[in-house]
Amino acid sequence: MRQVRKEILPGVYLTCLQTDKFKTGLLSLNLLTPLRRETASQNALIPSVLRRGSAYHSDMNAIAARLDDLYGARIEPIARKMGEIQAVGFWADFADDAYLPGGAGTLLEDVTALVGELLLSPCMRGGLFLRQYVESEKEKLLEDIRARVNDKIAYSRFRLTELMCAAEDYAVDVLGTEDTAESIGYVALSKHYKTLLASSPIEILYCGSAEAVRVEAALKDALVTLPRGELDPDIGTDIRMNAVEDSIRYYTETMDVSQGKLVIGFRLGECMEEPDFAAIRVMNTVFGGGVTSKLFMNVREKLSLCYFAASAVDVMKGVMLVVSGIEQENYQKALSEIFRQLDAVRSGDISDDELASAKITLSSDLLGLSDSGGELEGFWLRQNLMGLEYGPDELAALVEDVTREDVIRVANSIECDMVYFMQGEEETGDEEN
Repeated sequence: MRQVRKEILPGVYLTCLQTDKFKTGLLSLNLLTPLRRETASQNALIPSVLRRGSAYHSDMNAIAARLDDLYGARIEPIARKMGEIQAVGFWADFADDAYLPGGAGTLLEDVTALVGELLLSPCMRGGLFLRQYVESEKEKLLEDIRARVNDKIAYSRFRLTELMCAAEDYAVDVLGTEDTAESIGYVALSKHYKTLLASSPIEILYCGSAEAVRVEAALKDALVTLPRGELDPDIGTDIRMNAVEDSIRYYTETMDVSQGKLVIGFRLGECMEEPDFAAIRVMNTVFGGGVTSKLFMNVREKLSLCYFAASAVDVMKGVMLVVSGIEQENYQKALSEIFRQLDAVRSGDISDDELASAKITLSSDLLGLSDSGGELEGFWLRQNLMGLEYGPDELAALVEDVTREDVIRVANSIECDMVYFMQGEEETGDEEN
């Protein structure tokens, strides 16, 4: 695979992942903007409204017919949270025209042109979005926001993040809040769209067999009318090194659940000053990021204190979350054991087999990214936003060089900030500490 990144227009960056491994091409276009409470819902809504119709394909039926003509290509709206950056835009996948009858055609150019059309030439009246399109998509957005609570595991992670990082933009959900979504009107959204378009840096990622020069030419044609103003200088993620308070904060919430949800939020601490991302990932995998981790083998398998237990790190923000499903009577035991396993890593109680298994698991996952264009796109978008230039293969090699001492150093940098517990309505459980 050949990876090339280039600024093709002012503030527009293209990453080409050239490979003949897949018979489909992938193109994502991401407008980058700070994640803010007051604008998150507007930003998340805009791609869905744009996808409703363009000046040349005025409704969804016309767009669907055009996509059918393009061998069943798909273009979908996307909104993602990357640290404290909100990335909104379009995701397209389509047949790689190198594999179509007759060989190389213009399918890449045609799909790219349609993406540009949806982005830059929306269906408007008097310079404003159509009210019915905005209201219809707003109702869908509200349904998605309200449905967050239905997935109790994901919701418990969201609540921990919202509470632990209440004074930070990281607390904001990528879809915003019900209140901010409710207040969106088509006039204000039209104005915000124009501001977003002119002020946002843009990251475009392509994965397929086409050469970078061809993709660049297609995108320059598609984005020829892209307005460029003063780009927003505040794109980035603030990292808090330490916990908010001197002692761990505890929060208990009662909901209609039969199984308690325990989520523990940690700050990665001083290791984020000059982060060794390979060491951070290995530490997480040793502790709770795999089926050979200490959380899985001890808290779940050996002691049976939970139905599941796993940890995950967000290296962009410098936080680690442990999520566990437990019987409510096991709350204190499970919490104590999770902390005990972290202390074991801090003290160097890591066997050669545990370290080797963690490296194998992590390296296998990284090398496996090359089997999925979507996984590669997500990896490289995050790398670009962090200013990192190495790919999955290089990161896997860095993982192999991580030592036990590196893992211990990272583990001793970590500081617990908050413990969140979602308990059932019929149980009193452990009260807020």
